[in-house]
Amino acid sequence: MSSTATVSDKGQITLPKQLRDQLGIGPGSRLALSVLADGGLRVQLLATGSSALAGLLARPGDATRSLADMDAAVTSAVTGRARRQR
Repeated sequence: MSSTATVSDKGQITLPKQLRDQLGIGPGSRLALSVLADGGLRVQLLATGSSALAGLLARPGDATRSLADMDAAVTSAVTGRARRQR
């Protein structure tokens, strides 16, 4: 699908409704913008809700961690933060 948008005096654009509906873009949706080497513009819809957490804890090449390991890390971080705030 190809569509056009016009930039307003404030630098804003309105995405066509068909495009918003197709991509599930609504009020509050976040978009990442990047300029490509050829001068093109890449627009990427950022994940929202729990889907934004995907891959947050796992990193390629890292060992798998147990829930106990994650709990210990969170407890350590919270304890350290509480000590610094005193």
